[in-house]
Amino acid sequence: MRKTFVYAMLAFCSLLFIAPLFWALTTALKDPTELYQFPPKWLPSVWKFGNFAEAWTVQPFNVFLKNTVIVTVMATLGQLISCAVVAYGFARFEFKGRNFLFLVVLSTMMIPWEVTMIPQYMEFNYLGWINTLKPLIVPAWFGSAYFIFLLRQFILTIPRELDEAATIDGASKLGIFLRIIVPLMGPALILVGVFQMMSCWNDYLGPLIFLNDQSKYTLTLGLAQFKGMFGVDMQSIMAITSLISIVPLAVFFFAQRYIVGGIAGTGIKG
Repeated sequence: MRKTFVYAMLAFCSLLFIAPLFWALTTALKDPTELYQFPPKWLPSVWKFGNFAEAWTVQPFNVFLKNTVIVTVMATLGQLISCAVVAYGFARFEFKGRNFLFLVVLSTMMIPWEVTMIPQYMEFNYLGWINTLKPLIVPAWFGSAYFIFLLRQFILTIPRELDEAATIDGASKLGIFLRIIVPLMGPALILVGVFQMMSCWNDYLGPLIFLNDQSKYTLTLGLAQFKGMFGVDMQSIMAITSLISIVPLAVFFFAQRYIVGGIAGTGIKG
């Protein structure tokens, strides 16, 4: 009885989360005459799949998609490399001031991005990076305190005996990292990659501040501009929103078991 109640509650909560997505998708497929009917219709009388192609071609969304993919891939790659290296150093190397430096790194999580936004803009403007994709990519190559913490916690769960055995076999510190630590960090790296990918794909404030030229826009900026131009064209807005949401939903769907494993693994040992 208790299990049935739990499953029923989970199904009900799932429907609450799915309903807005389903409404957006069906609205994108409706004829404009059906958008404001009362009572509202969940399913369109005529399924107009051409709304997606028509909405996509109104603005240069192919360019926006290319820019978003470039930013997402490069920033995610940079985050994975930099955070993994720093986390390995904090987890395996003994050096003076290690705990203090790790505390400093963690303390940066308490600084809101809004506080550093203006100094970053001034710095990127001095470097001539404004209206380029570099401000959205380069900072990721210097790591994130949160991801460094997650990866460090995961590395601490890996027995040091593996390092010692590899050292006896003649492996260097870099060899141990690449051949032992990185393969075992798979779930945690996937977790970091998915989180970073979601952050980059959905980022709006960063592109809004650093990008001026439409040819450099990402999908979020393109969608905002599209909404401003077609504020009453709800089926087109819902069509673009649904298309943009496909990639994050697909990534989360296929990586969800790795996400759970990565989160569980980072909390075993402090």
